[in-house]
Amino acid sequence: MTTEPPATERNFVPGPAAVERPPATAPAPRPIDLGEALASFDALWSPRIVTSVNDYDVRVAKVRGDHVWHVHDHTDEFFLVLDGELHIDLREPAGERRVTLSRGSVFTVPRGTGHKPYAPDGARILLFEPTGTPTVGDRHEEVPDHVDVTTGHALST
Repeated sequence: MTTEPPATERNFVPGPAAVERPPATAPAPRPIDLGEALASFDALWSPRIVTSVNDYDVRVAKVRGDHVWHVHDHTDEFFLVLDGELHIDLREPAGERRVTLSRGSVFTVPRGTGHKPYAPDGARILLFEPTGTPTVGDRHEEVPDHVDVTTGHALST
């Protein structure tokens, strides 16, 4: 017969920075179908948060046309193209360059790097960023009306 350890032992996470983990109070997570998530909204450049991993949001977005030149001073920005093609212009110390991401491609823009994503023919993307990171970074040019200045919207499916 096994006995359950005391609550203080069940919630203890061992390791170099051992911490007391609060008991789970949220409902158990469920699988998210990214196709259904993307079908639940039409807004462009307006990401939806599909889940969280530690202190990071996993966001999906529909994009078409230009975003805005911007910089994230304290975090990298991860892009995964789910469908279509995404271009990202970069302003790096060595000069400007462009990366082109096709379906299934990933790219990480390093923190502090000026960048401007755009998708002439439209794309569907997945982003991985710290919770609370604004879509237009910490510094940016004037934001056009078609770009949503947000830290991500809740997914309503």
